Amino acid sequence: MERCLLNLRVNGWCLVKRVIPTDCVGAIRRAVSETVVTHGNPESLKKGTGFVPGVIAHNQEFAPYLAHPRLMIIARALLGAHVRISFTSAIVNNPGNVRGGWHADWPYNQNNAGHMEAPYPDAVSHLTSLWMLSPFTCENGGTLVQPGSHRSDNNPTGNNGISPDEELPGELQATGSEGDVLVMDSRLWHASAANETTEPRVALAVRYAPWWLNTDVLMPGSDERARLVDEPGATDNVVPGVPKDVFKKLPEDVKPLYRHWVEGRVK
Repeated sequence: MERCLLNLRVNGWCLVKRVIPTDCVGAIRRAVSETVVTHGNPESLKKGTGFVPGVIAHNQEFAPYLAHPRLMIIARALLGAHVRISFTSAIVNNPGNVRGGWHADWPYNQNNAGHMEAPYPDAVSHLTSLWMLSPFTCENGGTLVQPGSHRSDNNPTGNNGISPDEELPGELQATGSEGDVLVMDSRLWHASAANETTEPRVALAVRYAPWWLNTDVLMPGSDERARLVDEPGATDNVVPGVPKDVFKKLPEDVKPLYRHWVEGRVK
């Protein structure tokens, strides 16, 4: 864990091995793949990816691992004691998808309505984790990362002089085995890579936030979303609420990560 935290602070990312046991990951991969087929965003499919935001509402097979002790050590060390989950998405890179553009994740992506204005402060405010339900390889589109870019006060979505489509010196592909989790400072510049194999690359994107980060702009029906997104006609991610019946069935150590996002909560 000390090595992971050092890598996150210096390079902006680290790999946490075997979060999901090898004998369990296959069943979770199949369940998530089926969920993407049933609930996937049609617009994403046109771009060669399957995407389901708020996938926890449809599939809870991976839920027992969301509060894994090693992940919580990292999240609490960087974000404080009161950590919560802000995004839970299913992402499938289908064969033939093309390389994506460099970006930093919400709230640093300058294309989102709810974002920290660049230049933003040099502080960790959000963590992105990519759960490898398939192996991440150079051939199937393991995520591209630009080590050290998390210390920049802007990213290629903010007209910082670097084209999002540009290949950068020092860029790496993050690779790992099924069941591993790639953890990134959400400021880190990263991009999807082309899947040049005949098999889909299946993953979950789970993001962790501190208690003080206002995520209400992501919640359908919230006042923050109406003010920042709907009324001005802007765009941002949508994270559906967790149904009450789903929340009640979550593991006890996972419930605190979602209690702020249960459907019907006070806005």
